[in-house]
Amino acid sequence: MERRSLCRSLRRVLMSLLAIAAVATAGCTSALFTMAYLFKGNDAPAECNKLKDKRVVVVCRPVVALQYRNARVEHDLAEQVSGLLRKNVPKIKVIDHRKAAEWMDENTWDEYTQVGKALQADLVVGIDLEQFSLLQGQTLYQGRANVRVRVYDCKTGQLVFEKRPPQTVYPPNRVVQTSEKPEAEFRREFVRVLADQIARHFYDHDPHADIALDARSLE
Repeated sequence: MERRSLCRSLRRVLMSLLAIAAVATAGCTSALFTMAYLFKGNDAPAECNKLKDKRVVVVCRPVVALQYRNARVEHDLAEQVSGLLRKNVPKIKVIDHRKAAEWMDENTWDEYTQVGKALQADLVVGIDLEQFSLLQGQTLYQGRANVRVRVYDCKTGQLVFEKRPPQTVYPPNRVVQTSEKPEAEFRREFVRVLADQIARHFYDHDPHADIALDARSLE
C-alpha cells in the first residue's frame, strides 16, 4: 500500500511540474489543455469493434483519377492501415497487403467482397479514396484527402460498418515550403497521418493525437 501511495504522489508531482512548464512556455490555455490531457488519458473507444478475432483484408481504391505523382497511393494507404490494425486490434489476423495487391492486379473485380472472398477473409475493410492532393499552389505543401470507409462481411455480403470522416488536412493549420523537404517524404508523412485517422475507428486511441500534427510537419 505504501508503494502505491508513493507512486500516486510521484505522479501528482510530475503532473504539476508539467503543468507549470506548460504555463511558462505556452500560456494558460495550453497549460489547461495539458492538464486535461494528462488526467483524461487515452480513452476514446473504437467506433467499430467487429475486427477483433477476425481474418481481415484491407482494400483501397481511388474513385477518381489521381495525378501521376500520387499513382498507387492507394496501395501505400492500404498497407499502412493494415499495419496499424495488426498492431492495435486484439487477436486480429490481417492478410498481407502484398497478397491482396497481387490478386487485385491479376483479376477483374468490382465489389470489395470479391477480394475478401478470394483471399478467404471474414471481413474486408474497403476504403474509397475520393480525393488526395499534396500541393497548395506551386511551392507549398498541405495534404488534403477525403475517404469513405466501409466494412463488409465476406460470407453474407452485409455492410456492417460505414463512415465518411471529415476531410483530412495535413498539416492542419500551416503549410510547408516545398524547399523544406522532398515531395516523396511529405507524401509518406501524409499517408501515415491519413492511415492513422482511418485505422483508429477500429481500436481505442488517444483522442488528442492530432494536436501535435503541425509540430510533426516541422521535423
